[in-house]
Parts: sequence; structure tokens; C-alpha cells
Amino acid sequence: MAANPKPQLSFSAGRRWKIGFDVVVRTALVLAVLVMANYLGSLFPERFYLSSQTRIKISPRTVDVLRSMTNHVLVTLYYDTQDDSDFYPTIVTLLDEYQAVNPNFSIRTVDYVRDAGEAEKIKAQYQLNSPNAKNLIIFDCDGRTKIANGDALTQYTYEQVPNEKEREFRRKPVAFNGEVMFTSMLLAVINPKPFKAYFLQGDGEPSLTDSGETGYLKFGAVLEQNYIRVEPLELVGDDPVPADCNLLVIAGPRTLFSNPELQKIDQYLSQGGRLFLLLDYSSIQHPTGLEDILRHWGVRAGLDVVQDPKHTYSGQDVIVYDFSQHPIANPLTQLALQMILPRPVGRINWQNPPADAPNVTELAFSGPDSTLMNERGPAPRSYPLMVAVEQNEVKGLAAAHGSCRMVVTGDSLFLDNQLINDGANRDFIGYAANWLLDRPALLQGIGPRPVVEFRIIMTRQQQRNVHWLLLGALPGGVLALGGLVWLRRRK
Repeated sequence: MAANPKPQLSFSAGRRWKIGFDVVVRTALVLAVLVMANYLGSLFPERFYLSSQTRIKISPRTVDVLRSMTNHVLVTLYYDTQDDSDFYPTIVTLLDEYQAVNPNFSIRTVDYVRDAGEAEKIKAQYQLNSPNAKNLIIFDCDGRTKIANGDALTQYTYEQVPNEKEREFRRKPVAFNGEVMFTSMLLAVINPKPFKAYFLQGDGEPSLTDSGETGYLKFGAVLEQNYIRVEPLELVGDDPVPADCNLLVIAGPRTLFSNPELQKIDQYLSQGGRLFLLLDYSSIQHPTGLEDILRHWGVRAGLDVVQDPKHTYSGQDVIVYDFSQHPIANPLTQLALQMILPRPVGRINWQNPPADAPNVTELAFSGPDSTLMNERGPAPRSYPLMVAVEQNEVKGLAAAHGSCRMVVTGDSLFLDNQLINDGANRDFIGYAANWLLDRPALLQGIGPRPVVEFRIIMTRQQQRNVHWLLLGALPGGVLALGGLVWLRRRK
């Protein structure tokens, strides 16, 4: 019988060296992979998301604002972090995206329920005296602060819940406005002095404070979100357009302007003013006097209404898909505007234009089968519906506001409270205002982020059936199967 071989020692010197060498090599490989991953990450900073449900990608406009930021901004989340009734995780994820773009953007969280001492410091620092001061997002830059209520970041609607006995509804989230609000707050704290827009009143224009369908309350809110302070203005007496007016808005005038008013507007434009003019069909029968000023700047406002039978919902509206190449129109190329009874607004083709003629660009057009409501003679064709005007230099005059810029549209109703959220109407306001104010970094719009829910909606009886199925039938089935297996094995 052969002798048993001599067993090899488990921890001989050779084996110890082999194991140690293996550990060193594996550790070096892991470190090499980490170094390469970080190097590649620095070369390609774009983030990749594995799930559309966890993806929060901020807009190019927000990225541009963050990259231009040099001051330090501290964001405090004054929150009950364990409260599942709000969008706290979504808010944190969104703010993390802001911080990833610019390290000067920092975030801290103060749980006012579990950290009472720190919460008292925040309340004293930001004067949060109200008992309802809960779930807040606080932006702070060099003492300039903006505070938003986290509960107001989400838009809700009411959805009926199946109920066999009575009608029951629940609040269903439909849109999250976090980025809209946060970027607006960021602009407010990093810029000590906002732009100022004056909204002309007194000539039949809608009111900025009117929350009804034809009011312009939401229009003013969009300008505020773009860090443009809005104030009403009446050109009465001898006072001209205020010297601090960065943007003059004239929306839907319905009466004839007085000669002093027209002279003040003309003087403001000749000094490099910025004008956002929204005409509509009502001024066809009642000219405002602004038409002569527009002709001087190379703009023709037609005295008719454009109809587009192939791009309409009601016959009175025109769905606009055709846009030119311009900083205002470029972001709209994949979108659409919904305009109501729009007037044709285009450029005047001068045979012998003056040397200092402004540059007039037609921005949006109706479809090729469009006609005019009152003039049936011309063959169907496309009509321009809005223009952008720019004159870099006014010869012989000092431009107090820089280069003169204007945006003129053939409709004002598409931006009232009723229609502002249709199509890309809301976005158009931001694009136009930021171009007028020469803020190219802000021309990429920000809109509400849709909320996608995955829910199983059942009646109370169905919920009870599922309850007993999960707590009774499934465990009972497993026990019964186990019992059968036991009986079989006993045999």
C-alpha cells in the first residue's frame, strides 16, 4: 500500500507570498479602473440615466445661468425629511443637478422636526416667524434671499377615484415647477438689480392684475420668473417713458393713442428703447396710431385677419408651425403657437431703403393655404404673423438704452390668462423678452415638468379582495402545497 503523500502546509511562505501578490495586483487593478473612470468622466461630463423615472435633466437655459454664476449661493432645505406627502426627494435630486454644474452652488438640509436647535437658528436668520413656515427652499447669496414654499412647486388636478357608494376624488399631481421657480430665484439673488418692464395702461389694454380669462396676470408672472420686474404705466401729463424702463409692453390696445403718447413712444424708441407690442383684430376697425410708428421702422400691420383652414381647431385660431431662423424662433422649431384671429404683420420691402434702415425679420408664418377674412381676391398663401426689429445704431442720436429692438405680433389674445398655457405660447414670452433685453443665455426656455404616475386604482371592495388574496389565499396556498409534499414523503 502506497504511503500517503506529505500534506502541503496551508500557510507556507510560498503560499503567503502568492496570496499577497494576488491581493496587490487586484487592488492595483481596481485603483486603475477608478482612475480611468474619473479621467473619462472629466473628459465627458455628460450624465447618463438608466431610468427615465429617475432622470432629472435641467434645461440649457439653467445650465447657462449656473455657468455664468461667480458668487456663492447657499440653498437651505428647511424640511421635514421624513414627510412622504410632498416632492422632497425630487427637489433634492433637482438641486443636486444644479450643484453638479457649478460648485459655487451649495446645499444644506435642516430638518425642523428632528433638529430643533438648528431649525431655530434658521428661523432667526431668515425671520421665519409664521407658524406655517414649513417645507421651505431658501436661496441666499450675499444676504439677498428668496424663499419658496415646497408645497407650491407642484400643480394638481382632481381625479375621481372608483367608489361604489359615493363620488370620491383625490388630488393628482400633473406638473412639477421646481426648475422654473429655482432658476427664477437664482437670477433674483445673483443679480442685485432686476430689469424693469412697464406695462402700458389707459388705452384699452388688459390689466396685469386681472385673473380672469382675458387678463394678463399670468403674463406678468412669466416676466417675473425671468427676473423682470413689471409695473403699470400711464403716459399722462408731460412725463416721458421712465428712464429706468428696460422694456415697454403694449398689449392689445383698443383705442386711439393721443399725439403726446405717440410722441413719447416714438422718442423712447429713437433713443434705443425696447418694445414688446401685441396687436389684435380689434384694432383693425379702431386704429391706435401706432401703425405710423411701425411703418417708420419698416413694419406693416395688415388691416385684416389671417385664416388657415388646415391648421385650426375652431376656425378662429391659427396653429403656427412655420418659423424662421432667429434667436426668438429657433427654440420653437419643434413646437407650435396657437394664435386667435391674428393680423398679418410683416416687413415693408422698400425699393430704396435708407442707409440706417432697421433689420426686420419675420418670425412666424401661417400655412400655405391661408387666406384673409375680408379680402377674398388673393390666392391662398402663407402670411407672416410677427416680426422682430433691430437697429444697431441710430444715426446722429445717442442711444440711451443701447440698440433699439422691437417684437410685434398680430395677436394679443394668445398670451392672456386663458391661452397662455396652450402650445408654446408661454415659452414665447420668455424668448421674446430675453431677446429684447439682449440676454442670449436665457433664450432656452424652462417649462413645467410633467409628473408621471403609475397607480392601480381600485374600489374598496376590490381592495378588500386583494387584501384577503395576499394575506389569506397566497399563504394558505403555500401551506397547502407544503402539506401535500409532506404527505407524499410520508408514504
